[in-house]
Amino acid sequence: MADTKQRLIDGAMAALREHGIAGVSARTIATAAGVNQALVFYHFGSVDQLLATACQVASKARVDAYRERFAAATSLRDLLDVGRDMFDAERELGNVSVLAQLLAGAQTDQKLAEPVAAALRLWTNEIEGVLRRLLAHSPVAEVADIPGLTDAVAAAFVGLELFGGVDDAAAQRALSALDQLAILVEVVDDLGPVARRALASRLRKRSAE
Repeated sequence: MADTKQRLIDGAMAALREHGIAGVSARTIATAAGVNQALVFYHFGSVDQLLATACQVASKARVDAYRERFAAATSLRDLLDVGRDMFDAERELGNVSVLAQLLAGAQTDQKLAEPVAAALRLWTNEIEGVLRRLLAHSPVAEVADIPGLTDAVAAAFVGLELFGGVDDAAAQRALSALDQLAILVEVVDDLGPVARRALASRLRKRSAE
């Protein structure tokens, strides 16, 4: 990517952190990027398009940064450990505040809604692959809606990241509760074959009710 385009993308992220979605403009982005504001329109056509591109580029970079750790996870607790580290690191980098601003902007601006949703799908696609692998041989997989579970996990972490900004202790308690659920799945997976079949049968019956 051309240096000027990258500077504008970085400037858009910086402007979101400093001014929030309501204060982002070609001027504030150009100031953060250290370029003439006319370059926003020359390279991207509009502020909305620049924000959409910045959202996609930044999300891909963050997903790529965690891909090896996702691939190395061998249990749900490993996955949650990655989530905890993400929780701390993304907040420290200011990415949580950017996400909050983009989500807020997408509520009223359809030009942002699809790019923000697409950026979130980068995360859910990655998480779904991990969940399918981790639950492949678990009785839970027989009744779990993996795409739905993926969306729930992603929504939980987005919510917890935003929640952590106003009540960190509550967010940490919620993460601990998720950890307990992961332990429960491990206990189920450690059952003998007879107990696993019986449990799977019960789960199927209950899910069909």
